Amino acid sequence: MSEAFLSLAWVVAGVLFISSLRGLSHPETARRGNGYGMVGMLIAVAAAMTAGEVGNFGMLVAAIGAGSAIGAQLARSVAMTAMPELVAILHSFVGLAAVLVGFASYLAQDAHEGSHALLLGEIALDVLVGSITFTGSVIAFGKLRGSLSGRPLLLPGRHALNALAALLCLGLAVVLVRATEPVGMAGDLPGGFGALLAMTLIAGALGAHLVLAIGGADMPVVVSMLNSYSGWTASAAGFMLGNDLLIITGALVGSSGAILSHIMCRAMNRSLASVIFGGFGAAPPKSASGTPQPPPGDVVETTVEELAAELRAGTEVVIVPGYGMAVARAQHAVRQLVDALKERGVRTRFAIHPVAGRLPGHMNVLLAEAAVPYDLVLEMDEINHDFPTTDVVLVIGANDIVNPAAQTDTASPIYGMPVLEVWKARRTVVVKRSRGAGYAGIDNPLFYHGNTRMLFADAKDGMEKLVAAVQAPAA
Repeated sequence: MSEAFLSLAWVVAGVLFISSLRGLSHPETARRGNGYGMVGMLIAVAAAMTAGEVGNFGMLVAAIGAGSAIGAQLARSVAMTAMPELVAILHSFVGLAAVLVGFASYLAQDAHEGSHALLLGEIALDVLVGSITFTGSVIAFGKLRGSLSGRPLLLPGRHALNALAALLCLGLAVVLVRATEPVGMAGDLPGGFGALLAMTLIAGALGAHLVLAIGGADMPVVVSMLNSYSGWTASAAGFMLGNDLLIITGALVGSSGAILSHIMCRAMNRSLASVIFGGFGAAPPKSASGTPQPPPGDVVETTVEELAAELRAGTEVVIVPGYGMAVARAQHAVRQLVDALKERGVRTRFAIHPVAGRLPGHMNVLLAEAAVPYDLVLEMDEINHDFPTTDVVLVIGANDIVNPAAQTDTASPIYGMPVLEVWKARRTVVVKRSRGAGYAGIDNPLFYHGNTRMLFADAKDGMEKLVAAVQAPAA
């Protein structure tokens, strides 16, 4: 392929990637956005294969075929509740690929030209960010999957350890760039290889420690940040390989992930630094005596039949989905409930908190999977002012995002976090398996509120019984 056609292919693919991000910004256009991204990647791969730099087409085609088959199988078989952990492990692949490409580029330097400071700097940056992304994503995968505890690991002097690791990586990068010895002959390793290897190991330990110190409540932000890291890793690899499209694509992913992380942190009233270096959810708050705060009252339980009667009698209903709904795969039963209420003239809408679930947009995707109309799904800022005129709010498997302590308890770790003000409705019903705490590890005063009722049930089973009760003829 000529240089002109290759440049044109890069431009077309870049435009398609930008269009993909634009499409993914809204559920109604997300499918189209995915299509743009797929076509753009197809063009990019085809252009790279015909650029005249591929030495073994057989191995390349075999690798692409195997990867495509594995990816297709994962896409078909993964449950929506497992999507966050799948995203995390895919991020780790990007980081690992960047590390391997960095080492390959280092070992492939021209023996007659010696080491180039600029190239070595690009390799150092690529391997550094790639190592952090790889190990951090593996730890995030373990936490999201439940293989590792969601509670933060808070080592003594952890900030000093992180700073020391970062300084060591910077120093080793300087050693690498200043290693100007030519590549060894007869299989000898080039000078500076030890510094590169040591930097990789330290950066990997740093990435693991950073994510281990983050509590489960912040995992949605962590996944978004790892997405940003993978983008910057790809962009650094683009500079290292002299690939303009990789630079552009990586910058798009890196910047969009960083912006999304900022938006999510703002929704939690937290700084990005406090998420990355903090220990949110480390322990429940304690009273002045040093003992855990007792529950502020008793919960009042309700039954499926009582709830069905209240729903039928109302005119305005709002449903707040949480991760409990996702785990129980109750979204289809919830859609049936919406249809049943609509038949009785009850207006039903959904309220989505920006950090509901364990992945940005998780609840929106689940509701779209159940074919819930997009116009019924509203963001927090769009619906919070409607709660005082709502007859019934049905909270399904959510906890911290509806916790009034965020507005009333200055000692609470979530104080200042914008929440869905469901307690302002005439009736609030919380559907949960138990009265257990959410990701933040704190009790929820909503459970004891005067107009709150608790329906202790599995979300799917409870919703299916509720649908049957709503559809049953009134006594």
